[in-house]
Amino acid sequence: MAEIHTPQTSSPRSSRVIADTHGGSDGVREVSTDTIPLVRPEFTSPFIEIGRDEWARLAGSTPMPLTEDEVEAFRGLGEPLDLAEVSEVYRPLSRLINQYAIAAREMHARTRGFLGRNGDRPSPFVIGIAGSVAVGKSTVARILRDLLARWPETPQVSLVTTDGFLYPNAELERRGISHRKGFPESYDRRALLRFVSQVKAGIDEVRVPHYSHLLYDIVPDEYTIVRRPDILIVEGLNVLQPASMEHPLAVSDLFDFSVYVDARTSDIHQWYRNRFLRLRESAFADPNSHFSRFAGLNDDVASALADEFWNNINEPNLVENIRPTRARASLVLRKEANHRVQKVLLRKL
Repeated sequence: MAEIHTPQTSSPRSSRVIADTHGGSDGVREVSTDTIPLVRPEFTSPFIEIGRDEWARLAGSTPMPLTEDEVEAFRGLGEPLDLAEVSEVYRPLSRLINQYAIAAREMHARTRGFLGRNGDRPSPFVIGIAGSVAVGKSTVARILRDLLARWPETPQVSLVTTDGFLYPNAELERRGISHRKGFPESYDRRALLRFVSQVKAGIDEVRVPHYSHLLYDIVPDEYTIVRRPDILIVEGLNVLQPASMEHPLAVSDLFDFSVYVDARTSDIHQWYRNRFLRLRESAFADPNSHFSRFAGLNDDVASALADEFWNNINEPNLVENIRPTRARASLVLRKEANHRVQKVLLRKL
């Protein structure tokens, strides 16, 4: 099931005003929660902005290996994904990443030759995919996993979400941050960094704790095994977080390429609400679900509850932690209200 991130304990509503240190009648000023363009005329941007039509042409003669049935399997709740979207957006993206992966492998080979260590294993190519809850980053990750695995240079592609590195609910409760689940401090960042480091080091088998969306918790003694992939995709809300004094090395420092999935805050909010309503008839309807208590809610009550979760948790996390990392990405996919990518921003080399 997709991310929900609801409070387990009551918490005050996050405010979107801050103290005004420059005076003013009421001592506060409004803070914009919406995205700011990365390419603006008043400064030189590190990104190239590419419209959808121009981007689609960059696929060239790259074959379209996925069928309509396979695309249907990727489709998330409320996402109008079709063959045209995959062909025009993700087919050229897979071609670009394939070129990056080939170049990285060649550079690694040259470096090993320079060091006289030609017997060392090549390092897997690691991709980070970030973005808000409900923006569609999980769908992007799954599409890229399957497309990249069709290239002869990278047949083994593993996808891992950072959910497995959330602290168990009991530990979140002990730390007093149950209501901050999904925020950076709710993750075992050292364990995530250790995992990616071990994969990049070529260790034969590396374990990832299993997170159950049904139980909304880590499942003890259950793991996913990653076995020396050609490409590792790491998908999560906060994977592009930079290093800090407390964490001098960040997992994003280990990425060879990164994607940020972007959209207007108001659009993501609407997608989140719509998805919450749809989940009443699917995941929430399971009596074993952590969210089963929401299954019988009518539309008005469910919408109000979804808005409360958005305003108290997901929007503050987006504004404070997730969107500020957008400019650190190699590439940004910008979606419009219809969930379709309308432009791509690619970091200049």
